[in-house]
Amino acid sequence: MKFGKRLKQQIEQSLPDWRDKYLSYKELKKLLRLITSAPAKMNGSPSEYGKAEAEFMYLLNNEIDKFNAFFMEQEEDFVIRHKELPQRIQKAVDTWGPNGSQPSDLDFKDEMAKIRKEIVNFHGEMVLLMNYSNINYTGLAKIVKKHDKRTGGVLRLPFIQKVLEQPFFTTDLISKLVKECETTIESVFPPPEYSGTGIFQGERAAPGEGIFKNTVAALMTMEEMRRGSSTYSHFSLPPLDLPDFDVIQSLQLLSPIQIP
Repeated sequence: MKFGKRLKQQIEQSLPDWRDKYLSYKELKKLLRLITSAPAKMNGSPSEYGKAEAEFMYLLNNEIDKFNAFFMEQEEDFVIRHKELPQRIQKAVDTWGPNGSQPSDLDFKDEMAKIRKEIVNFHGEMVLLMNYSNINYTGLAKIVKKHDKRTGGVLRLPFIQKVLEQPFFTTDLISKLVKECETTIESVFPPPEYSGTGIFQGERAAPGEGIFKNTVAALMTMEEMRRGSSTYSHFSLPPLDLPDFDVIQSLQLLSPIQIP
């Protein structure tokens, strides 16, 4: 599958509020066609070529700003939500637990079920953000490679070096939060409270709905992108430190993403 179609599919399968935050790949390709066609026109001139090139670079840099703003906003929200999780759990224990101020087995189970579902959704959103970084980086790498191939330019190396320093590319903190989220799941909701696939029994009835569907779609996209080339270069993404759940491990997402 070509990257443009893969990106379109990923956007359609993403969360509604995220869909306008992805790479404007089609618009960049249109500008690239203008760059390559401007000198060939009967009335073409260096100024027309320069204008098209400037518009291309302007959009590229705007896309990076867009990615960074969205990524950092989500990351900040995830940090806050992550800190609130143990507080929510402790409050439920202190209020409705066996030794709580208002012991109630029914209320305790109801509240813990809500928290459990929120944790599953939270975990899924963080995996989606890792994929957001992944697919947008790949798109940028592909479009600047096309630029250099068609124009004879040398934009790719300095541009990618710039991208590697951007906040949206750095997923170390998100990976750490994902791992800590899994630790919370395993310690607070041990078997048989959740299934061997890492998806809670309460959520297994609807594997094709909501955040679970979006997360699996993101993971499958990352797997497909790793099949794109048999070669590896310094433009390739490093291996992702993905969650340990069997449903994710089964996708075998271990090799670096290739930029063919």
